Amino acid sequence: MFLPKYPDSPTPPPAHTHTAADQAPARRPVPQISVSTGAVAAVLVGGVVLTALLAAVAVTAASVAVAVVVLRSLLRDQHRR
Repeated sequence: MFLPKYPDSPTPPPAHTHTAADQAPARRPVPQISVSTGAVAAVLVGGVVLTALLAAVAVTAASVAVAVVVLRSLLRDQHRR
């Protein structure tokens, strides 16, 4: 009742075809990438400019924070009088 039923003429498993060992594997051509000195200079200048802008933002934030602390202490002293 629970036994599997096999076909009358089973089909053989597919045979693997092996390639010859002396054949080299096919390689895709690698795209040529040429980097000019102008591109390198542009990336370096862009990095310097972005670094300078970030430094300017950091200095501005620090100076605004100092100004806020000074103004806050001045206003607190004025309210106490």
